[in-house]
Amino acid sequence: MAFNEISPANLMRLIGTPACPVLVDVCIDDDFKDDPFLIPTAKRHPFADNAGLQAQLSGQDAVIICQKGKKLSHGVAARLRTMGINAQVLQGGNIAWRDANLPRIPAAKLPGPLWVTRHRPKIDRIACPWLIRRFVDPQAEFMFVPPAEVTAVAERFNATPFDIEDTFWSHHGDKCTFDTIITEFGLSHPALETLATVVRAADTDQHDLAPQAAGLLAVSVGLSRMYRDDVRQLEAGIGLYDALYRWARDGQDEGHDWPADRTQ
Repeated sequence: MAFNEISPANLMRLIGTPACPVLVDVCIDDDFKDDPFLIPTAKRHPFADNAGLQAQLSGQDAVIICQKGKKLSHGVAARLRTMGINAQVLQGGNIAWRDANLPRIPAAKLPGPLWVTRHRPKIDRIACPWLIRRFVDPQAEFMFVPPAEVTAVAERFNATPFDIEDTFWSHHGDKCTFDTIITEFGLSHPALETLATVVRAADTDQHDLAPQAAGLLAVSVGLSRMYRDDVRQLEAGIGLYDALYRWARDGQDEGHDWPADRTQ
């Protein structure tokens, strides 16, 4: 692997965390039409528009992605590095990512960046924005309005309604909206599936599904009492779900006791 490449496995460990770089897909249109999927959070950009990409990145680290991780991505990354941007290339490109069976988002299902739901969120309406920003669209915006106004606001502002009855992005059967987003965006992954069980258990009052559900409910209610402003509550809740995701990904085996070396 070249010094400026990152493997699919290592990139997957960054996706979903605040440390994730900006992912830029520079595949040509014909290649993308043949396989119209995106790596989570990736946005398409013309490979020849380095000036536009430089302005878009604004000093952020980037991973450049093409079909096979060869000339297009290496050329774009090299140009960006001459502009002072830390740019890596995804080793093997989209094909290597696909062959590793890592999550891929169907591009046709991606809505616009604006979402709307009921005000005074508790669990699903904080967990879903976290999931969308960390795995779908880091620039997504969320509006919280009275329940009776969600549909009308969605129509007037061309926003995607979620977590309300009779909409697509909502509960289906015994699954909550968080589950729906994972399924529809192809985000199935062991850590997210674990987190989804905890969210579902807390959101639907099925605490027998996951012992962590009672704690998530308690913290969520506490956050809703701390913040009158729903957007400020969301920003505080993002950190909560960052921590829960890291627990689900690689912290489930860790326990805690006192004294620390007690064996019985």
